[in-house]
Amino acid sequence: MLCGQHALNNLVQASVFSAGSLSEIAHQLDEMELAYMAANNEGGVRSKDYLRRLGEGSGNVDEQGNFSIQVLGAALQQSYGLSLPSIGQDDLDKSRDITSYPGFICNRASHWFAIRKIGEQFWNLNSTLDKPQFISHFRLAAELESFKENGYSVFVVPVDELPKADRSTGTSQFWWHRKDLESGGKENAPKTDWNDVGMGRRLDGKKIAEASKHEDHSSLTEEEMLQKALQASILPDIPDEPPVDATGVVTIQFRFSNGKKQRRRFLADQPVQVVYAFCEREMGGGNVELRYGFPPRDLAPNQGKSIAEANLSGENIQVRSI
Repeated sequence: MLCGQHALNNLVQASVFSAGSLSEIAHQLDEMELAYMAANNEGGVRSKDYLRRLGEGSGNVDEQGNFSIQVLGAALQQSYGLSLPSIGQDDLDKSRDITSYPGFICNRASHWFAIRKIGEQFWNLNSTLDKPQFISHFRLAAELESFKENGYSVFVVPVDELPKADRSTGTSQFWWHRKDLESGGKENAPKTDWNDVGMGRRLDGKKIAEASKHEDHSSLTEEEMLQKALQASILPDIPDEPPVDATGVVTIQFRFSNGKKQRRRFLADQPVQVVYAFCEREMGGGNVELRYGFPPRDLAPNQGKSIAEANLSGENIQVRSI
């Protein structure tokens, strides 16, 4: 859904945070959390807590591209040196007037949006609105309190000023002029497609509902279901690992749920089923689930393809027993 990415870009008024960069931060945080658990839990990488956390997948980004507040905070810190604490955090200056803060991020479930001071006025930059909405200094505290009462968490940027807007980034047609907002103008401004609100979009651009529909097998005949089951269950022998200089060689990195990491070479024209057979062997037999890409998605629908057709060269694949 990428609301977190959009909220950050709205907050700094520049198109600087990409899904890819936030994904990288999410995976770095996952690695840090796992390393901490391995070092501090009895049993290390074999402890129940560690294995359960590993099996849960990323705790900082999900399949729809929803990022955690830890990711947003780390991105803001890395790019601008700004922190993003909760508005109720104990070490915030309680004597400071709420209107002296230049920006806020609000979150409920998977929806994020920014409120930011631009010039001397505050604006609600919620993407579900047709256009930015003015919030007076007098109303700001009440608006934030109302959001909290409706289940939102509110985070604040505790500085005096945010970076100035950078109109050299992004698409100019989606920038608003303040005079147009104040006058109610800009008749040709982009409108929110309310048919899409609540559906969200995945990183591949599909609506969540579309993705679910495409992955629904309920319309398959019994024969088609049987063929799918056979295709998934009959795995080929595992060829020897090809040499580095072999024609069409590709490398895939694996992260297993037991904590092991491994890089392995394959030939691009080999079937994806060879990758499954290799992972099953490394996990000691039994069925495995493989997830790849960003956001992590199930590799199973690609079992009828070659490694090249599935674009697995250089991929990082997560492996767990099922």
